[in-house]
Amino acid sequence: MTLGLDLAALPVHDLALFVPAALVLNLTPGPDMLFVAGIAAARGRRDGMLAALGIGTGCLVHVSLAALGLSALLATSAWAFTAVKWLGAAYLVWMGLGLLRARAAPAAAEPSRGRDGGAARLFWQGALTNALNPKVALFFLAFLPQFIVPGAPGQALAFVLLGLMFTFSGTVVTLVIAGLAGSVRRRVADTAGQRSKARWLQRGAGCLFVGLGLKLALSSK
Repeated sequence: MTLGLDLAALPVHDLALFVPAALVLNLTPGPDMLFVAGIAAARGRRDGMLAALGIGTGCLVHVSLAALGLSALLATSAWAFTAVKWLGAAYLVWMGLGLLRARAAPAAAEPSRGRDGGAARLFWQGALTNALNPKVALFFLAFLPQFIVPGAPGQALAFVLLGLMFTFSGTVVTLVIAGLAGSVRRRVADTAGQRSKARWLQRGAGCLFVGLGLKLALSSK
């Protein structure tokens, strides 16, 4: 007897359309992309990539909750949506204020960091930033079912498969963004006045996060 999962038997249709659609959506600038670019510009490429992996983990949380049907609560309950929205907004604003208050380190110091738990902190910051955004959950509920056969068995597994594919595509995109933003930071910091420029990059990222938090707080379904 063999155990396995026949992916071809899952109730998924138009997969050839889903893949490019997911890529285009992931390439569209949004809060996740701006968050990763801001971290990489303020702290360096390595930290930006850690934040990108955290964002991907947050997406997996949404995929799991949606497959279990729990994300439907956010779509039907105004109270639940508002509670999660305010938590996510407050977290973004708190991180932004932290960047505005903190001292900026020059790019040359980037490789030496991370032994004090900073790597794990940045990873979980990215995960929480995504997981506490209720609009991500609503997006998965609205987008993924369009490629699942209605009423067919195995819909939850089909949802997980599409969610994993979408998350993988998004993680690759944000990793590339982190690399590009980190390279720009290093190039800028290698010029004269690197500490002053790094400080302004960090302040810019802090203002960006505060702005994203306020935008989320003022948003509606």
